[in-house]
This record gives sequence, structure tokens and C-alpha cells, in this order.
Amino acid sequence: MKPQESETTNNMNTQEEHKSMLEEVLAKENELILHNDDFNTFDHVIDCLIAICDHSVEQAEQCTYLVHYKGKCAVKRGSFDKLIPMKEALQDQKLTVEIK
Repeated sequence: MKPQESETTNNMNTQEEHKSMLEEVLAKENELILHNDDFNTFDHVIDCLIAICDHSVEQAEQCTYLVHYKGKCAVKRGSFDKLIPMKEALQDQKLTVEIK
């Protein structure tokens, strides 16, 4: 192999490695965290989790109890882009949420 071809191959391999690492970072799963508050009812929170986060009734109930007793709970995991609309919709329902 000629030296130039070897350098080109090495550069392509390096670019592929960088691309792979970037995709891994961008695809990193984040968590949508729901925090406890003193004004939303259990039923309201459960209804929101079912409608917005696509939880089953049982899953929504479990998350709601965890939030009540532990102060917070990860209610959804996924990419940042996937979680943003859910966060905004939950905030529109006056729930306290963040993405970590």
C-alpha cells in the first residue's frame, strides 16, 4: 500500500470512530424526573402520566406513589429530543419536572 493510501485509510478510520462516539453521546438516555408538590392530586398526576408519558395505569400509580414518598421519580427515559415535548406537556399541566 502506498503511504498516501495508508494515511487516507487511517483518517477514514479516525473519522468513523469520532462519528461513532458522537452518535453514542447524542443517543445517551436521559431521564424525565417528576418532583413532588403540595397541590396536584394523585388522580391528576396519574392521568397526566397515562396521557402524556404513555404509562399503564399500574405504572402511573407506582410512579405517583414513589414521587409522593421519595420526593421524585424518573417517569421516562430516552433521548433529550424525545423527552422535551413530554416535559413541556407535563409542565403545562402544572407538574414539576426536569430532564437529567
